[in-house]
Amino acid sequence: MTAGAAAADLKKARDILRGTFGHENFLGEQERVIAETLAGRDVLAVMPTGGGKSLCYQIPAILRAGAGVVVSPLIALMKDQVDALAQNEVRAAYWNSSLTQKKADEVCARFANGELDLFYVAPERLLSDFCLQMLRKNPPSLFAIDEAHCISQWGHDFRPDYLHLGKLAAEFPGVPRLALTATADARTREDIAEKLKMKQAREIVASFDRPNISYEIRPKRGAREQLMQFYREKHEGESGIVYCLTRRGAEETAERLEKEGVRALPYHAGMDSKTRADYQEKFKREEGIVIAATVAFGMGIDKPDVRFVAHINMPKNIESYYQETGRAGRDGLASEAVLFYGMDDVRALRKWISESRAPETVKKAERKKLDDFLLLCESTQCRRAQILAHFGEEYSAPCGNCDNCLNPPQMREATVAAQKFLSCVARACRGGRNFNAAHIADILLGKETERVNQFGHEKLSTFGIGGELRKAEWLALARRLISGGKMEADEERFGGLKLTAAAKPVLRGEETIAMRERAAPAKGEKAERKPSAQKYKLQEPLTAEESARFELLRAERSRLAQAQNVPPYVIFHDTTLLAMAREPPADEADFAQLPGVGAVKAKRYARPFLRVLRKTN
Repeated sequence: MTAGAAAADLKKARDILRGTFGHENFLGEQERVIAETLAGRDVLAVMPTGGGKSLCYQIPAILRAGAGVVVSPLIALMKDQVDALAQNEVRAAYWNSSLTQKKADEVCARFANGELDLFYVAPERLLSDFCLQMLRKNPPSLFAIDEAHCISQWGHDFRPDYLHLGKLAAEFPGVPRLALTATADARTREDIAEKLKMKQAREIVASFDRPNISYEIRPKRGAREQLMQFYREKHEGESGIVYCLTRRGAEETAERLEKEGVRALPYHAGMDSKTRADYQEKFKREEGIVIAATVAFGMGIDKPDVRFVAHINMPKNIESYYQETGRAGRDGLASEAVLFYGMDDVRALRKWISESRAPETVKKAERKKLDDFLLLCESTQCRRAQILAHFGEEYSAPCGNCDNCLNPPQMREATVAAQKFLSCVARACRGGRNFNAAHIADILLGKETERVNQFGHEKLSTFGIGGELRKAEWLALARRLISGGKMEADEERFGGLKLTAAAKPVLRGEETIAMRERAAPAKGEKAERKPSAQKYKLQEPLTAEESARFELLRAERSRLAQAQNVPPYVIFHDTTLLAMAREPPADEADFAQLPGVGAVKAKRYARPFLRVLRKTN
């Protein structure tokens, strides 16, 4: 392709971006990915959740001859994207198990007749003999493989159905392939390229930074009580997701939220498919619902106004944490991620890894990733810088938008306390027995519990020598020692502790240990946010008049969405309504210039929204 032709294609792409999708400029690496795809080259693109991955294949599919085939494992995502594309009069359809045979036949006929720009299909259906034959007769414009990390066992959400997608290279050698994911470290990217036979593909890795998300990680002190306090203080009445490690945890968390007057629903793989689908749709279509879920929920959910993601248990690694927290603030507005963690989570996850059917090499890698995550939890450094460093990206800390930057922890000398703890472990765990951190803390505090007396630990020389710390502080020190590699917690023995070789320098006084104690901000003092984080906050709170206008606009959006049986955000994101509320457009021409409003939506929605705005003047 000549430079002139490439420039002409990019101009057409920009015209579609503005005219069809209502955006003035491409985000991050979008333009580069689109340019490579339009040139017919394979691309492996890693872009953060909310970074606009879908436009990277939607715009080339509109421009290139034939239909773009989008491979996705997610029925919910297919429907959301097709609904959103229909709002802009883009010809799109999906083919998955949710369709009746009659409807599936209609969709396939539209594809065969050249009536589609985008054709969404699940991987197992794509590779069926019927579908491959249909594609051979009607060569697609491109293949977009969404959630591409699903092909890699080194990734965080391996799906066996993805393993066969490498066949596309031989079956359709002239069709460009675009593999997209939000989370893939270097090892996972290499595995994706190998399994998809895309070793010659352009690899484009955008910044992983989500500056509008504020990160906070706290030790557990009764996670559900902490969750309720967080919700009441910061996000009352707003949509959010609470991730739990177990199905029972999801159910109990939803019940607790409901008892506290929160509109909450559970979601996990143990529920019947109809209930799951109903709850997911309710979450997407209604304002202010909180979902308490296992990791079965979330991937492919396009709801842009999730204002917080909370974890009451640790995810299994930083990749999962990043992916799950990334479901907050997809609209670019200020959002929060809070995690409550404890050693019980570490034990449960280590047990899960040990009992999985993965090869030992994968288990070893998973344990290392869990250790890295625990280090992040215990760290006193900028959270954002550490998350980005995990993905190979440098960041100039402090970010001004995480707990360690906004409220820097103070450290205190804890070498003597660490020596006491390690010595107590060495004495209590002789003879092949292992005891957890809570039991060791009881010994140090001189508590004659039934278990302490059962094993004669009240006779140890370390019994009662630890009165300088409270039990919660001893447990925090234990986490610090484990994350620093001085001890290991045996998941097979209920978290039983054992010393490592790295404990010896501490015991000999050759290495010092410090532990954190969070300092409360001085009265009336506010932590300063970095400008790159602050710009994602509303510059000024909405005035009373603007707030009233915004609520009326939301009500009109809900009315229109209900009439069309689509989620409200398919019509407009909150960012568009906020722009209307702050500076009401005077006419349809002004309305068309709002962010997220293209030509089709301006024609369709200018009149009803302008009517609402005129009533507020």
